[in-house]
Amino acid sequence: MEQKTTVTLLELAAKSLLSNEPAAIHALGEIPRDLFVPLFNTAFLGGHKMMLKAMVSLWPFRCLHIGSLNAQESCYDILEAMIDGLPIHPAQNSSSWAPKLRILDLRHDPDCETTCSEIQTTLPFCIQSCIYSQYSILKIEEAQRGVRCPGIGNSGSERQSAQEPMELVVDISLSSTLRTEQFHSFLCNKVQQSFGSLHLCCRDLQIDGISAHKSILQFLDLGCIDHLEMDQVCLSEVASLLARVIHLNSLSLSNIPFKSYKERKRRSFLHWLGRLDNLQDFGLASFCLTDQLHEVLRDVTVLSQSSQATHLRVLNLSNNRLFSGVYEPFQSLLEKVSGTLQHLEINNCMLTDSALSAILPALSRCTHLRVLSFAFNPITMPMLKSVLQHLTSLMELKHVIYPVPVHCYEEWNIQDSLDRQKLAEVQAQLQAMLHGAQRDNMNWVTCSE
Repeated sequence: MEQKTTVTLLELAAKSLLSNEPAAIHALGEIPRDLFVPLFNTAFLGGHKMMLKAMVSLWPFRCLHIGSLNAQESCYDILEAMIDGLPIHPAQNSSSWAPKLRILDLRHDPDCETTCSEIQTTLPFCIQSCIYSQYSILKIEEAQRGVRCPGIGNSGSERQSAQEPMELVVDISLSSTLRTEQFHSFLCNKVQQSFGSLHLCCRDLQIDGISAHKSILQFLDLGCIDHLEMDQVCLSEVASLLARVIHLNSLSLSNIPFKSYKERKRRSFLHWLGRLDNLQDFGLASFCLTDQLHEVLRDVTVLSQSSQATHLRVLNLSNNRLFSGVYEPFQSLLEKVSGTLQHLEINNCMLTDSALSAILPALSRCTHLRVLSFAFNPITMPMLKSVLQHLTSLMELKHVIYPVPVHCYEEWNIQDSLDRQKLAEVQAQLQAMLHGAQRDNMNWVTCSE
């Protein structure tokens, strides 16, 4: 009760300060340190850009995270105001302490606090610190510790005379809108103004087309990225980026045109894919390869033989015609990932009864599977019942998205020809089977529900 009351009082104090923003900015150097976090949260939610800029420049903690906060105004305006406040030059101010901010994290994360708790160590810890780049503050400080004389620390004046290394952690989506391009240009300019003291650390990169964004891609340290999503790019461009994202743990590729799927480019793509030892989530959806089915099957075969396949937790091969009388590559892949796979999507892959029957034994051995989606495939009701019977033993499997059986359509997969009464009967039968197997905790639905 006492803690809740204290938080409420701090929030009231923050709102009171923000009622006169110019005076509040002027007083920032003198207010208690404990008031900074509630004041920042209130300023962020209220869109007080000038206050946010001033607070970043005087932030008394090592790290600052947006965390669970959502801006009410333009997101880019808020982010630019905070970035603009980064003290990338030695601070010259009369405040009672020098700014301590080293990590500004602009990613939305509902599980992240505004600032990490400080630990009594030489270097206070932040769980979001970059660990891969040679330009990260952890690597720089590690090098600095190696050259310092033991037991001799720098004086306060020495610390202020040279700019400390800093990190700006962001997620970047490369689309062709004017506002996003302006934001990316702003980021690049800020890093250039820092003369090497500011490390731009992008963890999540989404690319929709690549030709218009090559300048910022050259600017980014791609070794920091752990999630890469690419849409509407050439296979050679994918391979070129994979060569630079060596620590990737999540990769999603979609709408890769088949005209770029030449033998040399395919080999390069598979070479760099095979070097992603940390890869856990892999999506290869909507490859435009209708006339080159054999190439897709060769890729699945290579993936099933790759050493990193044993780490896969999420696999999405939707919208690829993988099954045309040849099931062994996918069977082998399922067997390889059976100990780790948690989420599998094979929607709209022309998966027939015979194909599903062939892969079902391997699928039923994926003991950690939690989500299975195989919608929009031409499956009959008897086959659907067989799948349910095989999968009820997978105790971690709680969510299944299944295809509407073909007998429910006058013309298969044409929504206007769907017989809702027949679908209701299918749902009732499956629910009765789940109840009989004591798996009421397993949720089976269709995309039409």
